Amino acid sequence: MDTSGKSFSIHNLFLDFKEITKAGLAVSVVFSSIVGYLLGFSEAHPFSWSVFILLGVGGYCMVGASNVFNQIIEKDLDALMDRTKNRPLPSGRISKQNAFVLGVVLTVIGLAILYAINPKTAMFGAISIFLYTSVYTPLKTMTPLSVFVGAFPGAIPFMLGWVAATNNFGIEAGTLFLIQFFWQFPHFWAIGWFLYKDYEKAGFFMLPTGKQDKKTALQTILYTVWLIIASLLPLTGFTGALRLSWIAAIFVLGLGLWMLFFAVKLYKEMDEKAAKKLMLVSVAYISLLQLVYVVDKFLQ
Repeated sequence: MDTSGKSFSIHNLFLDFKEITKAGLAVSVVFSSIVGYLLGFSEAHPFSWSVFILLGVGGYCMVGASNVFNQIIEKDLDALMDRTKNRPLPSGRISKQNAFVLGVVLTVIGLAILYAINPKTAMFGAISIFLYTSVYTPLKTMTPLSVFVGAFPGAIPFMLGWVAATNNFGIEAGTLFLIQFFWQFPHFWAIGWFLYKDYEKAGFFMLPTGKQDKKTALQTILYTVWLIIASLLPLTGFTGALRLSWIAAIFVLGLGLWMLFFAVKLYKEMDEKAAKKLMLVSVAYISLLQLVYVVDKFLQ
């Protein structure tokens, strides 16, 4: 019996699932949560493989659900942009009804899994999905402040891991939140800059002034500076159990100056090429920063 057609369909279904949940983005978000967990566990809150795995699976479900609902809301707008017109919904490969069912299922499973870790983790997961889908997504076509609003759910994953490990939201989780909060701005403004023309087709307001101008580039520099300061806070000793050694702080500062260099370069060159470089550096920055934090914890 020829099953090639069935295999092909299953393969396509898997690819569509990856695309509608934005697997690459979801995995990077889960990575942030896992790093937060590794930073949070201690003798008082010992490491648990079950919690570690539940956080990864539950986190993916929550991020995936957010992305599904986002694409349902923006289906018609995605069809206008070259970057998104071939996504499962605008291309017609997945219907709105099926996508909605998938989003609900992922939400329920994700919340149940995070609740099994502890109620606070589930609460922050629920806040994240609500802000992303019900506030940030609609605001994208209304005001540049959408990036500010979107920075809140975007900053939750890093601190979510700490809350999962400790069942507590304190100065440590707040500091992790602050770091990823400030990181959102240069990262998304860089994206908004080099995809400006595509976003314009859908009427998205992603840049603080609405334009590719010096004021936008200057704000990108300023928020990168705030990011560097926030990233060095654990060195001060005022962030509770979240600490950073001097050696690690030098690496963190170096990463920050590296990103600042490209933010300044965008200010000088004012083009899509410089913006894309800043975006790529920002992605590398947050991943390397998190690795430095984890390695430093285990070497202290």
